[in-house]
Amino acid sequence: MADGWSRFALRFSEYYESLSADSIWAPPRLRNREWMFIPWGGGHPDRHRSFSDKRELKSYLSSRAPHSCFHSTAYYQEPSRGKMAEKGWMGADLIFDLDGDHLPGVSDNDFPSMIEVIQEQAWRLWNEFLEPEFGFKAEHTQTSFSGHRGFHIHVRDPKLLHIDSNARREIVNYIRGEGIDIQSTISSNSQWGKRAMRGIDTILEKLAVISEGGDEKSNLLNELHDILSTRSKSPKTTLKSISKPSIVELAKLAQSDDRINRLKDDPSLSVFGEKCTPIFWELVKGDSTVVMGTAGETDEVVTVDTKRVIRWIGSLHGKSGLKVTQFPLERLDPDGSRSFDPLSEAVVFRGGNARVRIIEDDVTAEISGDRLEPSIGDEIEVSESMAMFLCLKGWAEITK
Repeated sequence: MADGWSRFALRFSEYYESLSADSIWAPPRLRNREWMFIPWGGGHPDRHRSFSDKRELKSYLSSRAPHSCFHSTAYYQEPSRGKMAEKGWMGADLIFDLDGDHLPGVSDNDFPSMIEVIQEQAWRLWNEFLEPEFGFKAEHTQTSFSGHRGFHIHVRDPKLLHIDSNARREIVNYIRGEGIDIQSTISSNSQWGKRAMRGIDTILEKLAVISEGGDEKSNLLNELHDILSTRSKSPKTTLKSISKPSIVELAKLAQSDDRINRLKDDPSLSVFGEKCTPIFWELVKGDSTVVMGTAGETDEVVTVDTKRVIRWIGSLHGKSGLKVTQFPLERLDPDGSRSFDPLSEAVVFRGGNARVRIIEDDVTAEISGDRLEPSIGDEIEVSESMAMFLCLKGWAEITK
């Protein structure tokens, strides 16, 4: 919990008090949802709550003004029961939760860049997997900014309500490329075949930089090593080595035009040898142009667990001060004409200024178009929303 939180808890209270019961968004079948709230000050979560209508929910918010608010993705017969086995599970929404701090090569400390990357990943998830591959419909889908480091895609198709954890895991595994024979898809006209071809070209470009020893060699070597480390955890992997020297060895082999031409003519050939060929294909499978990458680490837990809780749309996030905000699906597209801008549209507090002292080095923040790249020890005057963001992130403290 950030120091000096009482000042921000008061502002949260004023926000919830300002809402009317009619204006509050509530998830479908409100009566069948379990709710969980995290109080300010590091207290125990208040779980197993249920509300019969939005007025009861509004009353709770006005009296408690919590740090964070969640509701179940599941529907229950008796959601307020203290034991999960007694609640009477009736089904669950299908939720995809993409969190930016799980992406390789992306740092939470550069917050605007992280948000940009995770929005691209969230759009790819919908545009390249969920809609074309699984046939999910926009009319059953709700998209939202999590209020902090990512995006949520809620799929509420009645036909999917009762699918179990195993079926949900199969969806995640497919998205992450588990069990997909990349080599055999190349000759097909499938979406996976197209992704595989993109992945081949991308990995070859990165291997060329490593082989040539360019300025980006170290970063790319770390990136590819991270991919192999993740892929090596799969029970179906055939990797004999995931070391950086092995990647460098592959990079040298991949500079042969003859090998590359034979590879593309016949992907079943071991053109890089017994050790390096499996490394190449695992890199292709793990490349972000092909699969969702390690953003799926977070996504998997939320998607597979049929008794999970998710942040309530309209609530404030206690680690940023930003609002959990829903928006039309098409605005998830970062290249669209009206792309959603969470660092402006999810800002609630816009009045007044505050003076803060930076206590974290090498951070970048952006709120409502104001961008900061301060140094540790700097004392600066910023807008209230920026001060709240910096302090709740643990990057700054209010000066007296």
